[in-house]
Amino acid sequence: QVQLVESGGGLVQAGGSLTLSCAASARTFENYTMGWFRQPPGKARNFVAGIRWSDAKTHYADSVEGRFIISRDNAKNTVHLQMNSLESEDTAVYYCAAVERTSGIIGSAYAWNYWGQGTQVTVSS
Repeated sequence: QVQLVESGGGLVQAGGSLTLSCAASARTFENYTMGWFRQPPGKARNFVAGIRWSDAKTHYADSVEGRFIISRDNAKNTVHLQMNSLESEDTAVYYCAAVERTSGIIGSAYAWNYWGQGTQVTVSS
């Protein structure tokens, strides 16, 4: 069982930056592909970014490519999402997710086994 706890959400002005963090309880954190999803009010939960367990290969949604950076620290069991040039459309609840030993980074939420409770990010225009 893996427990995920997000932190770092808040209110930021458009054009600003924010970094989210996710702390994982997994004993073998290095075996988990980690990801971030987001869910705007009244909308579905969508993939934002992922980082693979085996080689730290990253993958991003088109909407955040070039603005967001996902990274992981296996020694500290954490994953981060650095968000730059934030836009009002980035407003959402952001969720950390994990899945063990996947060969790829899957964009469907159904493929991920563990979820955090979410952290709110609000971008004011």
